[in-house]
Amino acid sequence: MSSSSDLHPQQEAIIKDLGVTSTFNAKEEATTRIRFLADYMKTNRLMTCVLGISGGVDSSVCGRIAQLAVTTLREEGHKEAKFIAIRLPYGVQRDEDDAQNALRFIQPDEILTINVKPSADAALEAVKASGHTFRDEKQQDFIHGNIKARQRMVVQYAVAGAHNGLVIGTDHAAEAVMGFFTKYGDGGVDIEPLSGLTKRRVRALGSHLGAPDSLVQKIPTADLESLAPGKTDEDAFGGGLTYEIIDDFLEGKPVSMEAASKIVYTYTVTTHKRNMPANPHAH
Repeated sequence: MSSSSDLHPQQEAIIKDLGVTSTFNAKEEATTRIRFLADYMKTNRLMTCVLGISGGVDSSVCGRIAQLAVTTLREEGHKEAKFIAIRLPYGVQRDEDDAQNALRFIQPDEILTINVKPSADAALEAVKASGHTFRDEKQQDFIHGNIKARQRMVVQYAVAGAHNGLVIGTDHAAEAVMGFFTKYGDGGVDIEPLSGLTKRRVRALGSHLGAPDSLVQKIPTADLESLAPGKTDEDAFGGGLTYEIIDDFLEGKPVSMEAASKIVYTYTVTTHKRNMPANPHAH
């Protein structure tokens, strides 16, 4: 980490808040995070975990950690431990080959495929049928994208609930600092094994676990907007921000004051997404 004089005044506080460490060892992190998930499941007597698999590096790494965690539990005598990987396409996914490649890497105990298009479209149409109007087509498409993410959350909890299980999330520090998740969508989960990792560290963890390079180096996209198919995360960030810059910021390295200010601003205005619901007694 650079000296504090080289950093944005709020940089160190944000790094601490998001749990990003100054050092990283992929082998040690893999062991720690697999053990963390296994212990959480055992302590809470929840022997099934569920995760949506998109075909990106985050869900690929998280999925492999989940499978290794339940394998560990079974080796320790918890024979009922199980991981369910769920494909949650909106209609036909353009990069379905990547998703199938991810599943081959993860080797989950069980695979389900549930198309969220009918329920997501029905929810949007119900809102429109109420007489509500959107500002324009672009706003409607953006809201529809959030509906898709929330329908995926609903489905994962339906499956987890049927198995007395828990839902795993893929959020990590580079997404958290930007508030880059849908509130009560992909942000609606029980446990986050990748918490505190930067994007480059997630990739390093994937490489250590044996993920194919095509997944490890894949350009990240949430792919929620029908009017902007394949829109990358970095395009969504705007302002020239990249994961490389965000990772440097979170790892305590100096970045331009312009970039740091954009990250700090975004972190500040998305605080509500990372917190529990506000109430009159919270301080």
